[in-house]
Amino acid sequence: MIAVVGARNASALARKFAQILSRDLGEAGLVIASGLARGIDSAAHEAGLETGTVAVVAGGVDIVYPPENEALYRAIARQGVVISEMPLGEAPQARHFPRRNRLISGLARGVIVVEAAERSGSLITANYALEQSREIFAVPGSPLDPRAKGPNRLIKDGATLIENAEDVLAVLRPILGGGFGEPDGRAPVPPPDLAMLNAEADRVRSRVEEALGVAPVGIDDIIRQTGASPAAVLTVILELELAGRCRRHPGNRVSWAAMPER
Repeated sequence: MIAVVGARNASALARKFAQILSRDLGEAGLVIASGLARGIDSAAHEAGLETGTVAVVAGGVDIVYPPENEALYRAIARQGVVISEMPLGEAPQARHFPRRNRLISGLARGVIVVEAAERSGSLITANYALEQSREIFAVPGSPLDPRAKGPNRLIKDGATLIENAEDVLAVLRPILGGGFGEPDGRAPVPPPDLAMLNAEADRVRSRVEEALGVAPVGIDDIIRQTGASPAAVLTVILELELAGRCRRHPGNRVSWAAMPER
């Protein structure tokens, strides 16, 4: 699979590029993964319907969000796959979207960011891709367009600049033969109870915030320092990141985006 993500308020040219790119990658044998959002996600799914597409949603798989994508949702359910780690009937909430983004990057060999603001869910997906050792691709844009700031920054940080599907395939061809599997053959650990996880995250939020600083600190160090479960610590960090208060760094480290006033 290859993930194609980007701005909800994408430009017409960016949507067209996402469609062409997804169609060409699909014809080359890749399944398109995205988040069923407006804009770039929708364009990628539409182009990938014939060759294969996976929609990762933030609520239960029976909840259509956004509502205007109902026809696309139905088409993907018939011709592709809709997945989520949320229970049936669970409405999408802000705290669910970073978890969805983690699944999008985890499914894919690489993540393509077409358009994205500097603080956006697409860049959170790219950060997860970095942690998961996936390839990161970005489409350059005008410095005058705020929607180009995200991919332009990724390119500065080492992402592969792409102009067509062949640019992506040239990077992926050496690794396309491998497959995914459980690292040690054991059964996957079942996800924690959502209500219990959220309650623990609320209890340890202040401790996690105290452990953060302007200098990057390892998430494992925060877990040891707070004594909280990894799932609760990651939940708090995801919420801070979504709010633009926390920044991820290579090596599974995080810091304050801006030091909060005490």
